[in-house]
Amino acid sequence: MKHHGVIDSPYGPLTLVADDGVLCGLYMTEQRHRPPQEDFGPRDDTLFGEPEEQLEAYFAGELKEFTLPLRLHGTPFQRSVWDLLRKIPYGETRTYGELAEALGNPAASRAVGLANGRNPVGIIVPCHRVVGADGGLTGYGGGLDRKQRLLDFENGTSLFQPFISRSRVHGPGRPPGTP
Repeated sequence: MKHHGVIDSPYGPLTLVADDGVLCGLYMTEQRHRPPQEDFGPRDDTLFGEPEEQLEAYFAGELKEFTLPLRLHGTPFQRSVWDLLRKIPYGETRTYGELAEALGNPAASRAVGLANGRNPVGIIVPCHRVVGADGGLTGYGGGLDRKQRLLDFENGTSLFQPFISRSRVHGPGRPPGTP
């Protein structure tokens, strides 16, 4: 059964979705390819302790690699692309062509881009680390501004201070915005 929770982040609220307790979605507001809200199941902000802790550590600049178990729903090709995304080191980028080549099909860069755009667990599966052949920003489900901000953050050129959510102050499991 699916459940969801919402946490604060420097990029706005993040909706976390779990399928039988395993993270299967992380969606930003106004995200392209965001499933309908009713597909997320009932809201329960208390179910996402470890994902929230790891995201807080990432946004505080303390975590470079997520170690959360994930249940990624997609085609075998999409899952192979998402597996490659998780191997892109923090602060580095790859092109769609490089990922297609790593999959053994250099002509599949467009298909890699489509799979990248359907990534159901943004940030944790770092699709923001994929750039165009010329190194420029291309498509991002959360918007190019967020993509640039995530890349700047990972490269140490971010304009915002490390993020500490309210749950660090008020305890885990507290819905965002609650005292």
